[in-house]
Amino acid sequence: MLIDIFHDFACPWCWIGKKHLFDAIAQWHGEAVRIRWHPFLLDNSIPPEGYEFRSFMQARKGIEAVALQQMFDRTRQVGERAGVKLDFNQISLAVNTTLAHQLVALTPEDLKTTLVEAIYQAYFERNLNLGDRETLISIGDSVGVNTNKLRNFLGSHALVNSVIAESTFARLNGITSVPLFIFNNKVRVDGSHSVEVFKQAMTRAALMEKSNLSEVVGAHSCAPVRESGVGSR
Repeated sequence: MLIDIFHDFACPWCWIGKKHLFDAIAQWHGEAVRIRWHPFLLDNSIPPEGYEFRSFMQARKGIEAVALQQMFDRTRQVGERAGVKLDFNQISLAVNTTLAHQLVALTPEDLKTTLVEAIYQAYFERNLNLGDRETLISIGDSVGVNTNKLRNFLGSHALVNSVIAESTFARLNGITSVPLFIFNNKVRVDGSHSVEVFKQAMTRAALMEKSNLSEVVGAHSCAPVRESGVGSR
């Protein structure tokens, strides 16, 4: 089964959704699963050094500090139930994730998912700047990626343009928020749903013979800066 995942490392709901999906995969007894990771840049205008996190999020959401903290607390609690640690109190930077997506694109297939998990942990648990090239190389090294071969390519204009182009293509094809999961090009799940919903989606995709896309919508998600709602539900 092919599962396409559209995500961004700055989105906590993407990490929660990933955890739920992989819990569902662990209980899956059908055909072998293959994952394809796709970038969806929530805000590519952030500079490499990042912005101060809370002031950026307040401006983006248009809310006061108390409401922002309440939003973080709710999201953190959902993460805890999923087994994901979201330490919003220590995050200091809103980051540009383009380089992180580049590193995933350059990484061999058998290490991509491990790297994706490590990058989420680096940001939400360790407050690392995903816009910093050396930081990302260190993350790659920690999971066995041969970054010596990738060092000269990471940050290249061609690869930057490739990541931006793929993210733009997703928008042009109707993707407005992440996470988004497509199973066998047949079943589309928008947002961070429960393990059970993902299990049902996998079963439905395995049984469907036609290529018509069935859609599940309405869960927590992150939208680009010009859109409304980061985890808005």
